[in-house]
Amino acid sequence: MRTFLTLLHRWFGLAAAVFLFVSGLTGAVISWDHELDEWLNPQFFDAPATDTPVPALELARRIEAADPRLRVNYLPLAAEPGHTQQIWVEPRVDPATARRYEPGFNQLAVAPGSGAIQSRRMWGDISLSRENLLPFLYKLHYSMHIPDGWGIELGMWFMGLIAIGWTVDCLIALYISFPKASPWRKSFAFRWRQGGYRLNFDLHRSGGVWLWLLVLLLAVTSVSMNLRSQVVAPLTGMLSTLSPNPFDSMTPRPRDQPIEPTLDRAAVLELARAEAARRGWTAPAGAIFYADGYGLYGVGFFAPGDDHGTGGLGVPWLYLDGHSGALAGEVVPGEGSAGDIFLQAQFPLHSGRIIGLPGRILISLMGLAVATLSVTGLVIWWRKRQARAAKR
Repeated sequence: MRTFLTLLHRWFGLAAAVFLFVSGLTGAVISWDHELDEWLNPQFFDAPATDTPVPALELARRIEAADPRLRVNYLPLAAEPGHTQQIWVEPRVDPATARRYEPGFNQLAVAPGSGAIQSRRMWGDISLSRENLLPFLYKLHYSMHIPDGWGIELGMWFMGLIAIGWTVDCLIALYISFPKASPWRKSFAFRWRQGGYRLNFDLHRSGGVWLWLLVLLLAVTSVSMNLRSQVVAPLTGMLSTLSPNPFDSMTPRPRDQPIEPTLDRAAVLELARAEAARRGWTAPAGAIFYADGYGLYGVGFFAPGDDHGTGGLGVPWLYLDGHSGALAGEVVPGEGSAGDIFLQAQFPLHSGRIIGLPGRILISLMGLAVATLSVTGLVIWWRKRQARAAKR
């Protein structure tokens, strides 16, 4: 059994080492994506502070009126002081071709005082320019930029399957790290003075043992990030009753067949704010989005800036039907069944944001550790391969 599991560990490591190496390094960087992006691209983030900003709904109206090809699909309702409002847009369907337009960008940086568009970019584009570097690395982290096909997010599925294998391999690695019960201390030791191959071996084996729980945490939450509705939510639902979530229970429409809403943003915001007041929420409405594949609006409640920097389990969201305005679902941090809270915790755990700044530092270091485990594993395989060849 041990020989078989060692072979499984070896061949999974060889197959996945490059992808885990890239994900580890990019994960170490994107723990600070907002800060690094702002440092690299002040024209996209910085704007003159103003006491009289243009209302967010008016900004969205102006954008859609100026370019009828676009729909504002994520609208922050207020900007941080001295910052732009970063508004996400998506193309509408061209009546002449029955396919989406291709405007060449999906994110706008708008000055809240004047409503002027300071910059635009295609978030996630394959580009190493300053403006696109952090979004490029972010998307590389979870999809390797593998293009979609046959209506499937192939990159998400591929990295999700890698994460499932990684989770299983974590269990295998722990088992084979302790060949015998008596000298178990060796599996925690590092031969720093001997260096060379022996130290490389210890960095891989003992380093993996010391960090095993954190590595397993990253592996499991990686599955949740990429295959939440396909794998993790159904499995969680077998163990705990989950609150209704329209994005898990509904099948989205094809990309070129969006659902047009009959309610506008102002009406939806009024309904959402009334529901939040009924629940006793005190945080302001912070953003509204429309998912045209589902025909649903989402309204989040948070202060400006808390959507990307908050700790804990995140911020609350209400989902409303784009035709009737009926409440279609909700995500309220810390509320619901054990399964609901488990699902809420996946991104905060994976990003380290669940414990704020210390967690983000830890996740950055863990990204470097995953990359190191990948490299040291390849070195071990190569040295053993050379030894076997020399023996033959």
